[in-house]
Amino acid sequence: MTFKPMAKNLTFILRIFFGYALLSIGCFLMLRTIVGYTVFRDDVQFLVLKQAYVHNEIWKTAFYIHVFSAVVALLAGFTQFSSELLRDKPKVHRLIGKIYVADILFINFPAGLIMGICANGGLPGKTAFLLLDTLWFFFTWKAYVCARNRRFVDHKNYMIRSFALTFAAVTLRTWKLILSSILTIDLAQLYVIDAWLAFVPNLVIAEIIIRKNKLLKRPV
Repeated sequence: MTFKPMAKNLTFILRIFFGYALLSIGCFLMLRTIVGYTVFRDDVQFLVLKQAYVHNEIWKTAFYIHVFSAVVALLAGFTQFSSELLRDKPKVHRLIGKIYVADILFINFPAGLIMGICANGGLPGKTAFLLLDTLWFFFTWKAYVCARNRRFVDHKNYMIRSFALTFAAVTLRTWKLILSSILTIDLAQLYVIDAWLAFVPNLVIAEIIIRKNKLLKRPV
């Protein structure tokens, strides 16, 4: 094997390793956050900022449903881009995919709507989370419909978009840490900026990946 193919293979392996390492760290941090809510107290983590809603049973139920089920979508989506799993275990791929879709469409989307309506940051904050939740539902639904109709290229593209929004659970917290360390602004303003950064850059990256995949498959 010549140097050029070896370098190309090494680059590909490093990219895969970096991607999965990032996802693994994200999932680990999400699980650590979830553990903090298992005490079911109203004065921990994010709930400190939601004292106006912690006694609202509808909001509180939606919050805990979202907290404990969103990680299922994150972990399930984590496996769905494995070509080895699709090739060697197609039934497992489809099963995990159905869990991912059901978790978003029937559990997290309704819970997300309630939380979006009650989001901090006024109208800009509410708009960000409601838009995120709506697009999350739409892209996931389209991915499912395309798979049912055996339009697998479109299915993969919509799944890339859907998982980009699923991963907003991680980027939301990551941007919060970054912004709070470099900016000195009001907490409400920080929350609004964080809400939009949580998913808009993710969608931009998703579209770049989709575009790149199309170019790679285009005949020369």
